[in-house]
Amino acid sequence: MTPVAFDERSQSWVTASDGVRLSVRASGPEGQPVLLCVHGYPDNGSMWDGVTAELRERFRVVVYDVRGAGESDKPRERAAYRLDQLADDLAEVAEAASPGRPVHLLAHDWGSIQAWHAVTGERMRGRIASYTSISGPDLDHAGAWFRAQLRPSPRALRNALRQFLHSGYIAAFQLPVLPELFWRLGIMRRIITALEPAEPAPDTSDGIHGLQLYRANMLPRLGRPRPRVADLPVQVLAPSRDHYVSPPLQTEIGKWVPDLRVRPVTGGHWITREKPELVARAAAELIDSVEGGHEARALRRTRVTPAGTRSARFPGRLVVVTGAGSGIGRATALAFAEQGADIVVTDVDAAAAAETVALARKHGVTAAEYTVDAADGEAVREFAARVRAEHGVPDIVVNNAGIAVSGSFLDTSEQDWQRVIDVNLWGVIHGCRVFAEQLVERGEGGHIVNLASAAAFTPSKILSAYATTKSAVLMLSECLRAELFHENIGVTAVCPGIVHTNITSTTRFVGVDGAEQARRQRSATGMYAKRGFGPDKVARDILRAVERDIALQPSTPEAKAALVLSRLTPGVLRATARLDPTAK
Repeated sequence: MTPVAFDERSQSWVTASDGVRLSVRASGPEGQPVLLCVHGYPDNGSMWDGVTAELRERFRVVVYDVRGAGESDKPRERAAYRLDQLADDLAEVAEAASPGRPVHLLAHDWGSIQAWHAVTGERMRGRIASYTSISGPDLDHAGAWFRAQLRPSPRALRNALRQFLHSGYIAAFQLPVLPELFWRLGIMRRIITALEPAEPAPDTSDGIHGLQLYRANMLPRLGRPRPRVADLPVQVLAPSRDHYVSPPLQTEIGKWVPDLRVRPVTGGHWITREKPELVARAAAELIDSVEGGHEARALRRTRVTPAGTRSARFPGRLVVVTGAGSGIGRATALAFAEQGADIVVTDVDAAAAAETVALARKHGVTAAEYTVDAADGEAVREFAARVRAEHGVPDIVVNNAGIAVSGSFLDTSEQDWQRVIDVNLWGVIHGCRVFAEQLVERGEGGHIVNLASAAAFTPSKILSAYATTKSAVLMLSECLRAELFHENIGVTAVCPGIVHTNITSTTRFVGVDGAEQARRQRSATGMYAKRGFGPDKVARDILRAVERDIALQPSTPEAKAALVLSRLTPGVLRATARLDPTAK
């Protein structure tokens, strides 16, 4: 067919195979990869305005109003809205916008549904270079998914019930007359904005004509699914607060999409308007990868491993670990590296941090070290900025740096209190603040791990300063977890008990002379060594807590027992606290 000369200053037209005229707009430099955006219901092409503004400097962005919406023709016949015809429309626009060169697809809601039909069909085979789908499943995949949820599994049945509740409006749209009446009376607009504000509010005409999408396709496809394979790079953006399409429905499709990335994002159904920069970044990363550029870390960490194959637990993740020059910090960094994560570590001891990095690189991952005092807020802010600029936003942050002070409250000086609070509490606060800000802004979730201690819930007459800071870290973690829940950012407080690390050799014992301090350090080190619980076991618990999003993770048997006692019989712990563990 003859290519259409798109004019950025006005709309152009593509005539579909059945004579329907489709309104098309293009922006961005000619000759660049073409990104074709397909909107959903009850929207029109203006839904992509924010995304287009982000991408038109780098790509040729083409947007069209699907039939029944915006400036495009609005046929009355139900058959005119069948998926075969919609996919044919998409193919016509793609050929007009990019004759002879594959296009990249970005689609939302019903735009995704028709785009799935196109990418799994034969007509556009070889004409689509990549596909980014948001909040819209392939209807054949969806039908097969619903049938799979009927097996006797609590999780499967829960997912199915949840999606049925989300999809109740689909049955209502099959009714004659009533849905149209609700649109004309403004009731549908009020329902939609009450569930999830959509700016601007949906157009009544788009809402009425788009009802045919549901009536022409839903029952035949969901009732008799015939899933087909998509043999091209696909990424699915799954908004966490989508009131219409649950994440499992659109993401559990690995058997039909061999080259799949599943990317949870924080936002609602209309994330294209809510966070256009996030959608644009994700689409651009896939396009750059397909067009021969470097594969972004986000694509590596979200790649779905084919069923039946083994892979690392944290491939492509970026993990920041503070105080990683030794002990739990080093063991945690190496455990993540062993499971495919790239590592950034800090420590006040530059040589120790460098040694951790050298060990991490043996696992074939990238690793970098920085010399940072966690107690120095400005230094931590500068460090976070460098991490973002040089490595990207981390996926997991482990605030591990800490020191120990032992002795009675009256023997603990103000300077001792200040130092332990600065490192153990302020160090965690600084780390949480700078990296939580980055994670929230990125909008793709993440995890923060804060190292507390069993001392957080086990009183001791010789650990007043240390236990106070660790109790504060525990409560900070609980509060932060509640605050960041809707951002899909997990927060875990890890509470080890007696772990054999070098912290015992550096613990400050207050109220005694140098000789007695040295004796107590040796005694504590010997006792911890005999305990035989190494930092690698704490690291194992940390990785498990991140995978399962556990709020409070005690580590070591005595920590787990103390946690139970603190909840059931706190008086026992108070009585134990009166004993003198430093007695000879």
